[in-house]
Amino acid sequence: MNTATKTAVSPQQPAGPARARRPAWQWPVIALAAVLGVYLVGRGAAELFIIHWSDPASYAGDWGGPSLAGVLAVHSGPALAIIGVAAWRLFHWRRTAGRRSLA
Repeated sequence: MNTATKTAVSPQQPAGPARARRPAWQWPVIALAAVLGVYLVGRGAAELFIIHWSDPASYAGDWGGPSLAGVLAVHSGPALAIIGVAAWRLFHWRRTAGRRSLA
């Protein structure tokens, strides 16, 4: 038997499936989503400083008005949702990245 044609087989299996690259069409979608997310978070934060808390007439005509709770839900609710999802994704990414480095 010719030993030059034998190939060595690694006894270890790979830690997990290889991560696939994103298709090119996803990058513009991700960029637009990031811009929209930054806008919504900025708008939600700004709304807290723009409205006059003690004057219901200042926010009665806004979306979600005439109640303060409705205005804050419409303007700051998406910001809270985006921040919450981003925090969850960051936590999940860090947890899985740590697990991958230990393998």
